[in-house]
Amino acid sequence: MSWTLVESDEALAVALATLDDAAEIAVDTEFMRRNSYYPHVALLQLCADDHAWLIDPLQITELEGLRALMTDPARVKVLHSCSEDLEVFKHWLGVLPTPLVDTQRATALLGMGFGLGYRALIEQLLGVELEKGETRSDWLKRPLSESQCHYAALDVLELVPAWKILKQSAEDQGRMEWVLAEGEEAIRLLQARERDVYRRVKSASRLSRRQLEALRRLCEWREDLARNVDKPRGWIVEDKAFLAIAQAQPQDQEALADLDVLPAAVLRRQGPTIVACVQGALDVAEEKLPEALPGPLVSSQRNLLKALREVAKGIAADMGVAPEILISGADLELLLREASGVDIVVPERWKGWRWEAVIEPLGASLPGVA
Repeated sequence: MSWTLVESDEALAVALATLDDAAEIAVDTEFMRRNSYYPHVALLQLCADDHAWLIDPLQITELEGLRALMTDPARVKVLHSCSEDLEVFKHWLGVLPTPLVDTQRATALLGMGFGLGYRALIEQLLGVELEKGETRSDWLKRPLSESQCHYAALDVLELVPAWKILKQSAEDQGRMEWVLAEGEEAIRLLQARERDVYRRVKSASRLSRRQLEALRRLCEWREDLARNVDKPRGWIVEDKAFLAIAQAQPQDQEALADLDVLPAAVLRRQGPTIVACVQGALDVAEEKLPEALPGPLVSSQRNLLKALREVAKGIAADMGVAPEILISGADLELLLREASGVDIVVPERWKGWRWEAVIEPLGASLPGVA
């Protein structure tokens, strides 16, 4: 095993220079997220061949070289199960790695299993059984131990040969375009999670459009505060409290207190702001209110959804693809609602290869949905 711990700007420049000609770079991060809104980066691992560079973000200050690498369109960044890593990059570097390959998604697209963890992937493709090692380690503690560095290096050293196998399979199956498109979808999913948080509040579909506007304002205020104080959303106010407040639309702090959904300290400190969010929603013109969220499917629709899911499984089997990566349950429901006459915004992920191979056949199986 060969790795170098990079603990200065000068050493980082050397590491980046050695990677300058690499067309594909394995990437991983170690981070800590204990009682915080943001993931706090503790280590960045890079590898293009048989040597891992372990970059200590607590010791370096010059980040432009890393930003340039992560956004270089000529160099593919290869990660495994990258959703949290993407959050790390956005918060730390302010950029996202593109073009991007997620080997977990690639494995599913190539018919090799869905949702494989990194250890399972390496064992399946390379026959190597990795130790669990430092999974519970405090990565922000310094100095990093030899064991920590060894564990971190394996995350990219073994990813390189694993990706070579997946890449060959993608080329043989003519699915490299699919693999790269899934990387783009991973980035879109991150961006979607950061927008319209109110739409993901459980039971928000029960609210009227004006109540939804109140919920939207409450969630936006909480999101800003969570970012500023770097604390989880739920530590500020829980979703279920916001739902009750949006439904009741309290006129003042006394009415808010009567709902009995907020701790006394939150009511005292944040009560006026919460009431202001609710009252602000009352002044919004009707045409500017958010659209109502779709309610639960009725019984007949649920039966059709089951049938549609079976059709999707058949398409996946014919293609040799894991059905879960082919189309999600949420997308099947959206397709069903569209067939029922609901106007929808066609998701970007439906376009490209999925449209002809998946979306059109599924839509054709639902003629005349009432």
